[in-house]
Amino acid sequence: MCGIVGILGVEPVAADIVEALRRLEYRGYDSAGVATLENGHLTRRRAEGKLRNLGDRLAREPLEGLSGIGHTRWATHGRPNETNAHPHANDRVAVVHNGIIENFRELRDALRAKGHRFETETDTEVIAHLVAEEMKGRNSAVEAVAAALPQLRGAFALAFLFEGENDLLIGARRGSPLAVGWGEGQMYLGSDALALAPFTQDITYLDEGDWVVLRRKGAEFHDASGAIVERPRIRTQASAFLVDKGEHRHFMAKEIHEQPEVVGRTLAHYLDMSGGKVALPFELPFDAKALNRVTLTACGTAYYAGLIARYWFERFARLPVDIDVASEFRYREAPMQGDGLAIVISQSGETADTLASLRYAKSQSQHILSVVNVPTSTIARESELVAPTLAGPEIGVASTKAFTCQLSVLACLAIALGRARGVLSADDEARLVGELIAVPGLIADALKQEGEIEKIAHSLAHAKSALYLGRGGSFPLALEGALKL
Repeated sequence: MCGIVGILGVEPVAADIVEALRRLEYRGYDSAGVATLENGHLTRRRAEGKLRNLGDRLAREPLEGLSGIGHTRWATHGRPNETNAHPHANDRVAVVHNGIIENFRELRDALRAKGHRFETETDTEVIAHLVAEEMKGRNSAVEAVAAALPQLRGAFALAFLFEGENDLLIGARRGSPLAVGWGEGQMYLGSDALALAPFTQDITYLDEGDWVVLRRKGAEFHDASGAIVERPRIRTQASAFLVDKGEHRHFMAKEIHEQPEVVGRTLAHYLDMSGGKVALPFELPFDAKALNRVTLTACGTAYYAGLIARYWFERFARLPVDIDVASEFRYREAPMQGDGLAIVISQSGETADTLASLRYAKSQSQHILSVVNVPTSTIARESELVAPTLAGPEIGVASTKAFTCQLSVLACLAIALGRARGVLSADDEARLVGELIAVPGLIADALKQEGEIEKIAHSLAHAKSALYLGRGGSFPLALEGALKL
């Protein structure tokens, strides 16, 4: 999952772009690059490997442009090296891209027939040449992008920088998230609000199919048809979270040790602790007693959280539960009885298969409830109800604190539905709430065993295989443990 940043600034932007890219390192990458306008001319610096390699390159060969784009790449087409690193450019346009262009080969063949020469085998370079080709018959960069976008098949987020256009960035989103940041005489693009947090808290998210024209005075949003539209500006709290490892060796260790705090914070959002009951932060828009089925969809670790929650919904709420990996559910075309409840689970709120599953469930007249860690995400915006996990940004690729916070929210939902359906007594609710209140302390106790756990890990470090076993709710935990190992 690549990272995208763009800045229209009033001072040289290369250092700020690299800083924003550092906040996207959690997405994984194998190369990185920056392009700015130096006296109106597109100029790039790219490097294989870590961002520090790009930083070293910029220290030797600085860029002074006031507008630019940057990228961290996770290779899909072409080897992970400097040549294939983004931004890709020609003499008219530079582009950075997150996603996959499915028809890039046929587009490349058509462009070669028109005289275009390609330096790489990447799908992204094709986008730059396609826009340059459209600019041959049009003076406007904006018109060229508008003509090029409908020719692309696939999922993508894009940012464009143009030769000679010191006050112009263009972004586009189809299937991958992209956010606009608002500053004083400055404008920003980023894969998420976390990347832009050092510069602004005022964010607008592009809707599916949108593209946007940025100038220092503001932004003009277009929908997939090209019509000018309004998109809401929101104030995010992303800057409240520090993206550093603190005293820990890596982000995963840091986030493991944050679990007592964030699980406690999440439970406090859903529980009336003094009253011994669940107090959801929203009203259910349906008659819980008439509810006939719950459908859970998610991917990866979030799917395993759903597998555990199935036991709770069936036991506490006496509801039949279907659960599917979202990447399978979206293609099954499963018939769904109207007015059921579909719960989608995603840390980022941008998981493509989970979002597609949400849209299918909505087309089947389901009530949509999302359990997400990013309440401004696409999944959250398209849901009828949002049950946030209050885990804070999860930078480590392997989910830890988001998983335990998802379980906390799902447990509260199952208890609340049981009470609303009249199948769970007040005494049982109070007992279960008491057990939930104890969870942060139990996690803290477990973390105190870190020394013993490390000894066990060393004793197992050279094992050639491992078998995880579990029954009931421990079965999904065994799956999650195997995934982590």
